[in-house]
Amino acid sequence: MSARSTAPSWPLVALFTAGYLAPYLLPTTVGRLDAALPLSATQAGAVGSLLLLSSAAAGFALASRIHRLGARRLARAGLLLAVLGYGTAALSTSVPTVIAGALVGGLGSGTATTVAAAGTAARRDPHRTTTLGLLSVSALAAAVYLTVPHLGPGHGLPLAAVALTAALVWPATAHLPTRSGEVPATAHRPASTPPPPLPYRRPGLVLAAAMLCWSLVQNSLWGVSSHIGTRQAGLGEATVGVVFAVALGAGLLGVLCAGALGPRIGRALPVGAGTVLIAVCIVVSAGADGLTSFAVGEIAWNALYPVVLSYLISLAASLDPHGRWAVLAGSASSLGTACGPLTGSLLSAAAGYPAMGWVLATVLLLLAVPLAAVAVRTTGGPVVRGPEPVLRGGPVEQSAHQPVQQPVPVEQPVVEITVDQPHPAQQEFDTAGPQNSGTSPSAPAP
Repeated sequence: MSARSTAPSWPLVALFTAGYLAPYLLPTTVGRLDAALPLSATQAGAVGSLLLLSSAAAGFALASRIHRLGARRLARAGLLLAVLGYGTAALSTSVPTVIAGALVGGLGSGTATTVAAAGTAARRDPHRTTTLGLLSVSALAAAVYLTVPHLGPGHGLPLAAVALTAALVWPATAHLPTRSGEVPATAHRPASTPPPPLPYRRPGLVLAAAMLCWSLVQNSLWGVSSHIGTRQAGLGEATVGVVFAVALGAGLLGVLCAGALGPRIGRALPVGAGTVLIAVCIVVSAGADGLTSFAVGEIAWNALYPVVLSYLISLAASLDPHGRWAVLAGSASSLGTACGPLTGSLLSAAAGYPAMGWVLATVLLLLAVPLAAVAVRTTGGPVVRGPEPVLRGGPVEQSAHQPVQQPVPVEQPVVEITVDQPHPAQQEFDTAGPQNSGTSPSAPAP
């Protein structure tokens, strides 16, 4: 199988949507767990963290096994777990049952996300597939935020939305390969051969660690954003839902811009500068005391967040066409996402929302440096993979594990020409000038 997959990308986009929807709905899920069940705000945040921790665990466990188990089988198992887990949690009012359902559903979301990440890394243009996935999940989450407040109270509605999405995505798995040549072999190896050792360990580890902390910061605020809006800014749940929907709509525009730009400006600028701007937005949102400041902070933040995330995901995919760094970095990001709600709840309870915002912004400013450094290290010119150039990372991809295919010179055939006239004898030749030999027809008379 070729080094980059040419299979349709829409099944991966569908899986991406099903896997990422639970984190996107985290504020309303945590807020409703707090309001509808006998849980405090910190306990509800801990349930959200457990859900996302379960999702991250699935990614770490499956990162090296996708090649053997196959994309279709894993995707279907993940979607089934999501339907059963989130569906059970949505229908039950027992706290232990809700927690157990959230854990099972988290495993399903993590499995679907893992398959989507590995498949995205195998695409000729991972950034395009990533932006399409972010567009899809942002649009769906925005629709849920606009709809759920009008359907009544209770903790089950956002969880049911995730379960229903997983069920609707199931038919898309028929278009996934049964075996993981899907997590492709290189052009010079059969697809059944195990993939080579994990390349580029140092930049990959730095990226994974930084993404863990980066996602922790984002979801520390996202997990308590609903509480900031209702308790500190004095807004109703419906108003907060509208703000979130508009913010996710701004995220759609941001993703469209990221998709249009692609790799033209490299990855270092959007990753580094985008992270700095997100830090400013977090300070504004965490310190909101009314509708205007809350809306400005949330909308600007959500417009920038998916842009930077799309470049981070494509950056991880550029390190290994087998998708292992994409899965490991994505799982590290999910681990940070999992710790976010609890971290945000603890920080806000101890110091208040504005102080929490300053702490999170400081961490982001520190993270911008290693993230931009990895992006600079792994960004270069176009790399030729087969018949067409693919804009990907430069020197970092040209390793022994990922040979760049060079044009093969075509050998021209040698044509022998047979001369019928025999070779003249050596004595028939003489020096140039007047000839004294009488045998020469052109010689002048003596």
